[in-house]
Amino acid sequence: MAENYVNFLAGNPLNRLSWLRSKTKFLEDIIESNKTQWIVFKNGYPLATTSAEGQVKGLASIGTSPLVNFLGPKPFFGQGQTEGQSGPEHKLLEGARIRGRRLVFLGVHEPEGSAALPSHEFINPENGSDIQGQPWFSIDIGDAPEDELERFLESVPVAAGEKATFVEPRGAHGSFSPLHASIFAEARSMVDWNNRNKFCPACGSPNFAMWAGWKLTCSTLLPWADNGSKAPCPSGTGLQNFAHPRTDPVVIMAVLDQTGEKILLGRNKRFPNGFVSCLAGFLEPGETIEKAVQREIWEEAGIRVSDVKYHSAQPWPYPANLMLGCYATADASQTIRLDLDNELAEARFYTKDEVRAVLAHRDGAVLRRNEYKRLEEVESGKALAPEGEPASTVSALDRPSFRVPPISAVAGVLITEWVNGRITNVAIKSSNL
Repeated sequence: MAENYVNFLAGNPLNRLSWLRSKTKFLEDIIESNKTQWIVFKNGYPLATTSAEGQVKGLASIGTSPLVNFLGPKPFFGQGQTEGQSGPEHKLLEGARIRGRRLVFLGVHEPEGSAALPSHEFINPENGSDIQGQPWFSIDIGDAPEDELERFLESVPVAAGEKATFVEPRGAHGSFSPLHASIFAEARSMVDWNNRNKFCPACGSPNFAMWAGWKLTCSTLLPWADNGSKAPCPSGTGLQNFAHPRTDPVVIMAVLDQTGEKILLGRNKRFPNGFVSCLAGFLEPGETIEKAVQREIWEEAGIRVSDVKYHSAQPWPYPANLMLGCYATADASQTIRLDLDNELAEARFYTKDEVRAVLAHRDGAVLRRNEYKRLEEVESGKALAPEGEPASTVSALDRPSFRVPPISAVAGVLITEWVNGRITNVAIKSSNL
């Protein structure tokens, strides 16, 4: 099994400079740097470049200038009580953005071999000019009027024959470069977290962003807040950050039989017909990775597994999952049951030859953009599960017997690594024993 396996969407190379997120002058300096790049979203859909026919060419990253109308008046960070005013020196105003769309500082892509200085060694503390490399920010402008968004798209510089558009991310991110994909994973999760959390979880009052989008604070704690007879917000003590940026761990596992020649795959009821994958589920409080794997396989398929081994992880920003890829071993003679939590439409053990033939097929490890769109609608409650829809418009004779995830998803990696014989430390018993 590979050590330090870097999955797609992982391997983010940015120096996140977390100790400088609270430094208002640093943030104000770099946000207007001609090196700064932005990942822009419209309600979670990233800005991408596409061909005239709509084929995604890659993630679009742009400078600050085209976004000026969306950023609001200065100062962008460290805002004070009134618009255009900087706040006083106060711990609750560090990198604060009290009004306007929330902005997230993602980090700096540094030149090879460079190293950021600790903040106390800067020649001019908090001075953005002392940072080497390319700063990255993100913003979601989905609340802007459509005509304003159209003008923005027309202003984005693109290559000849291409255009800028907002695209459904899960079906498009496979077209992003590894660098852009890894930064996108951070950006989308952070933008989503900021957009979802507009009120204090302790008292229900509006909150505001601090630390360049990495901390949310109750507005009743502002130095000028007039709270009348209202009791002090409980978030005023302790961490003062009840809503931390989310990372939701999910175990996803390739269950092999005791010979290592078969793998358990299933089709979730939300999946298109003919598409199967490794089983997966959320890690619960008080649970280890190993126990979560065992519980989820039992709940979804009625199978008892052992010898759980971790392989690799993958950020999955829909909205903030960390996929923990694992292998486990099971006796394939056990009866598969789908009537416990009723998540799966079907599940069975597939042979290595069956899966190898599917991987060799041009459509064997493909999930199309329109299918991702349907899955997104199902998850949001906007559509019924696509039970009766065909897997593709390809004729039945040309289709693979089933489909599996591509290697841009950790499930596809787990399946492919197994088929190619690169799994060595799972407890596989020889049939000769």
